Amino acid sequence: MKSIIEKRTNKLITMRVFVVCLQSIILILLSQSVFSQNRAQELSQLLKTPNSDHVFVVAHRGDWRHAPENSLRAIQNCIDMGVDMVELDVRQTKDGVFVLMHDDSIDRTTNGTGKVYELTWAELSRYYLKDPLQIVTKHKIPTLEEALQLTKGKILVNLDKVYDQIAPLVTHLKEKEMLDEIVFKGWMKDLNTFNKEIGVPLDSLLFMPIVSLDEHNWEDIIESYQHGDTPIAYEILFKKEEHHKKAIRMIENQNAKVWINSLWPFFNAGHDDERAVYEADATYGWLIAQGATIIQTDRPQLLIDYLKEHKLK
Repeated sequence: MKSIIEKRTNKLITMRVFVVCLQSIILILLSQSVFSQNRAQELSQLLKTPNSDHVFVVAHRGDWRHAPENSLRAIQNCIDMGVDMVELDVRQTKDGVFVLMHDDSIDRTTNGTGKVYELTWAELSRYYLKDPLQIVTKHKIPTLEEALQLTKGKILVNLDKVYDQIAPLVTHLKEKEMLDEIVFKGWMKDLNTFNKEIGVPLDSLLFMPIVSLDEHNWEDIIESYQHGDTPIAYEILFKKEEHHKKAIRMIENQNAKVWINSLWPFFNAGHDDERAVYEADATYGWLIAQGATIIQTDRPQLLIDYLKEHKLK
């Protein structure tokens, strides 16, 4: 009799331990799900915080070294590796559908040919994306809507090549409750030009002017924002180590972030991703030391590893 009671007691204890463990696992999974869904908003707040020392990692066209550029897989890879922001290129089809595509044609990145604006979405959807080795994959051209469904709550998005479509996109993003998760950018002369061309108040969206420090009027562009609404960040490009320190001081005085590309040497005076493979300090360390708080890279995992190694992430 005692043995039966002991067996039943042991079974009950085992079941209770199992239930407690199962509850713990469920709570962990739920907490992870909530975190992933809120991560974009947390990053958005960091982006708006002037004195934050967080260095944002931006993946150029997604994780294109391991998936077709601007593909859903390239975006998902970025989410999985902990990238802060993914840069995506957007074009519009003949029938007005926004799709992810860098070039104005689909020749380089798909098994099809033709200009995006001359093809309908139905026509575009027949083709498949190529990987970095130009091998045709099973990945299709994504719509912007598909991309936003994937990124919502998980990662910030920088939209490129949509400068003339910002106003309608702002309306759509408000409806999706995603406006704070999207950073727009574009080339322009000054704040007045932005106000005339966009028709949306600068303080109502996350916008970043692109400024080449190799142009003679770069100071005028930055100064034009001094006494009005200021951008969330400035993307600065420079071929030589000449004006960047002054430009960064001016931007920091506006409490804006400094975005520098590590993509190619003519964007950063030779402190680029390929150099980082052999001399990470000479690229990422140098950019951060100058004041870069947002770095767009073609090697997101390398940059993330560098930041972790130096206790910056």
